[in-house]
Amino acid sequence: MEEADRVQLLGQARRYLQDLCLFEEGAFIAPLAQEVLAPAAPLAEEAPAVQDQAAVLEVFRQQICECTRCPLGQTRQRFVFGDGDPGAGILFVGEGPGEEEDRQGLPFVGAAGQLLTKIIEAMKMQRSQVYICNAVKCRPPENRTPTAEELATCAPYLERQIEILRPRIICALGRTAAQALLRVNAPLNTLRGRLHQYRGIPVVVTYHPAALLRHAEWKRQTWEDVKWLRREYDGTEL
Repeated sequence: MEEADRVQLLGQARRYLQDLCLFEEGAFIAPLAQEVLAPAAPLAEEAPAVQDQAAVLEVFRQQICECTRCPLGQTRQRFVFGDGDPGAGILFVGEGPGEEEDRQGLPFVGAAGQLLTKIIEAMKMQRSQVYICNAVKCRPPENRTPTAEELATCAPYLERQIEILRPRIICALGRTAAQALLRVNAPLNTLRGRLHQYRGIPVVVTYHPAALLRHAEWKRQTWEDVKWLRREYDGTEL
């Protein structure tokens, strides 16, 4: 709009407001033309952005990485916090670190981890696009199942981790992870095939990759689970 047209339009608006003032008995005060044409005052600066998730996650890791609140803290080599994109929409939660994870300090880097990577790639995603952690952060001796006490001790750490990550959907890998997240004692077969909720976040339950290495016949069911996971996440059909 040309400047002359703006002035004319604003003049008409001023006359309209003056008429309105008369009608409303002075309830409205028509602004002067100079005030109308004056540039708007700058908006207040936006509040600082929420702290970077990666930085917050790292601070939290440093706060808990020396934990010895349960016996696993006495036998571990490395504390296994988690790995991946802190801003990822998909979070995979496993049971606990194995021998290779304990050695490297990273989740799912052994044979089961290699299979998980292939599963993620079959979902048409990269491992770097998701986040992966475990229900307990230290390796149980001989890769045994974590005890109820160990899971309960680590539960606040997992809860805080999820709170920081804010994923759009969670995939629980195996019975132990599913029970820890959902606070139930149901067997895996009854947990699969249903969309659960963890504090408002959808949860899909499937087999742990380590179980698939022992039972290849479960891979087809797992594929159906992860196709559903991807569909719930962003509508992608695999």
